Amino acid sequence: MLYAIIGEDAPDSLGKRLAARPAHVARLQTLQGEGRLLLAGPFPAVDAADPGSAGYSGSLIVAEFAALEDAESWAQNDPYVAAGVYAEVTVKPFRKVFPA
Repeated sequence: MLYAIIGEDAPDSLGKRLAARPAHVARLQTLQGEGRLLLAGPFPAVDAADPGSAGYSGSLIVAEFAALEDAESWAQNDPYVAAGVYAEVTVKPFRKVFPA
C-alpha cells in the first residue's frame, strides 16, 4: 500500500537540512530503485522553486510499504529526523486516484 509521509521542519533547520540531505536522498534513491517511490520533495517556505535562505517548511514522500508500521519505522529512521530537521512526522495511508 502507498503511504504519505509528511515531515514538518523545525524552525531554523535549513543548515541541518543541507547537511543531512545526501543521506536523506540516498534513502529515497533506494526506494526509487526498488520501484516503491511515487514522489518526494520539499515544501518551499516561500512561493519560489528555489527559496534560498527562506528554506523549507517540510517535505512530502509518497511510497509503497507492506504496512503502516513499516512506513512509520522507515520515516522515523530518516536522516532528517536524526539531524533534527523534522519537528514532527506524520504517516498516513494514501490511495492514488489520479493520474490513472
